Amino acid sequence: AVEKIVTEGPEMIRELIEIGVKFSKEHGKLELGKEGGHSKNRIIHAKDLTGKEVERALLHQIKINRNISVYEYYFAIDLLTPRNLKKPYDGERACYGIYALNVKSNKVEKIIAEKTILATGGAGQVYLHSTNPAIATGDGIAMGYRAGCNIANMEFIQFHPTSLYEAGRENGSGQVFLISEAVRGAGAVLKTKDGKEFMHKYDKRKSLAPRDIVARAIDNEMKKSSDSHVMLDMRLIGKEKIPKQFPNIYKYCMSIGIDPTVQMVPVVPAAHYACGGIVTDLWGQTNVKNLYASGEVTMTGVHGANRLASNSLLEAMVFSDAIFEKISEERKAKANDKGLSDFDSKRKKMLKTVHDNVLNWNDKGTINNEEWILISHNKREIKEIMSDYVGIVRNTIRLERAYRRIEMMKKEIKDFYDKTKVTVELLELRNLVAVAYLIIASAMQRHESRGLHYMLDYPKRDDRNFV
Repeated sequence: AVEKIVTEGPEMIRELIEIGVKFSKEHGKLELGKEGGHSKNRIIHAKDLTGKEVERALLHQIKINRNISVYEYYFAIDLLTPRNLKKPYDGERACYGIYALNVKSNKVEKIIAEKTILATGGAGQVYLHSTNPAIATGDGIAMGYRAGCNIANMEFIQFHPTSLYEAGRENGSGQVFLISEAVRGAGAVLKTKDGKEFMHKYDKRKSLAPRDIVARAIDNEMKKSSDSHVMLDMRLIGKEKIPKQFPNIYKYCMSIGIDPTVQMVPVVPAAHYACGGIVTDLWGQTNVKNLYASGEVTMTGVHGANRLASNSLLEAMVFSDAIFEKISEERKAKANDKGLSDFDSKRKKMLKTVHDNVLNWNDKGTINNEEWILISHNKREIKEIMSDYVGIVRNTIRLERAYRRIEMMKKEIKDFYDKTKVTVELLELRNLVAVAYLIIASAMQRHESRGLHYMLDYPKRDDRNFV
């Protein structure tokens, strides 16, 4: 998987440039950044908003491509599998599309597809504080789990070492502002509140050690001092370079009264990335026929126990392209056998047959429950349990306690879901508790400290500084 993204990645970058992505350049060449765990400057970026710039260009291409239809204001509920058919076909596990809630009409629709691709992102919202947006509730992982997909490595939840610390930083979703690792790559250094460097005590790479080491070091320093955060000294980058290289970070810090060119910036770890997820092969295929997955929802093998910074965008592009190639090859092979027009005609008939065979959504006996406080309370409780017991540092006692509570909540939420008409909030809660369960169950099975899964019961020899 690593070899795949390394060898196929450059072509993806060239393709993005061709469709209009404006990457940062220096002296006419692509500017390469360096981040935690990297031995070379190798990260292509668009100032400090790379993802946004890539998304902008892709959305423009979607807009001008008449073959692509975008259905907004739909929330996927579940994948359609043999259990949703009036008459099962051949007994094999397969996907036929999704049930989706049309948020505007408040009706559940069945959307039939010959091929379905999950590209739903991560699950950071399972924790109290996350760099992820409010929508990152693990929906794709939970849907795949319920459909029978193989799930792996869910114990490896990456905490980004440097989210901006703001007193009373709750914004409803628990999303916090991310101070990019590229800042440390450019020369910023982590320090205690009284201005003393500390990373040399934990790793020879100091502030540019891999994320798991840096996050644990910060956590350890905070516990020793009882401080709520540590400091990131960006002043070392240079007064003129900061606004130029990191305009978004500079602008946000200034908006809350922090000038990073003259002041240190308060930072704290926050949930950032799920290295585990739905298992796929090198073509993005899952173990469920006609179901593919790409991006953070997957476990391709690229990230192992601890994702290196900026590899996720490259992984998403390379595996998305692989899915496209795989589906295209299958389509061409079938079309060559039958002729394209005959193939399309039979395909439409097949999809119509499947549509008629899929059961309509049935919510008879359910009610519009007004007890929305139960949803908000349960969501908060899940986040607190995960943050308190299944965070940066874990042990068996904490995991067992979390497992008992989440298992009980899982049953309660299922009972509430079975008798209540679906809403986005209820569907997100159902997915959050499923993902929380998967993280805890996976963590309980790994009796060792490895990467992002650090167990006090099983410390590694080279991690004595954290004990």
